[in-house]
Amino acid sequence: MPPRLDAIDWNILKELQGDGRMTNVELARRVGISAPPCLRRVRSLEEAGFIKGYRGLLDEKLLGFEVTAFAMVHLSSQAETDLAAFEAFVRAAPVVRECWMLSGEIDFILKCVAPNLTAFQAFVAELTGAPNVRNVKTSLVLRNSKDAPMVPLELARRE
Repeated sequence: MPPRLDAIDWNILKELQGDGRMTNVELARRVGISAPPCLRRVRSLEEAGFIKGYRGLLDEKLLGFEVTAFAMVHLSSQAETDLAAFEAFVRAAPVVRECWMLSGEIDFILKCVAPNLTAFQAFVAELTGAPNVRNVKTSLVLRNSKDAPMVPLELARRE
């Protein structure tokens, strides 16, 4: 069971989620503690799995990825070996940025980015031909109205 978080831990998570590149000294200043215990807390939060990693968020359009699309995939079997095979296929596909298994009519939804429509269509042809795929429905993204990759800490239950 993960350790209980106190108010300082929650503030550390909030600050790092907003800016994961800040120095430990700046983080410590923002959360109101000195640098050495702040670093110990961050390492503890990392080891406990609360902090999964750090990354830069890139602008896919500026980098030439003009197409963002979702693919809704219905499999012909939900046997564990078939699910694992599909998930392995998806993990190997660079076009797929996110893959979520769902309940209901659709088994998986994939968020995809591609440099152009031709590249995305080629991926869809490969996806449709993948083992155990019954059908694929796609939707091209016209506009993104919200992109909040952060956890809504303001809604978290704090004890």
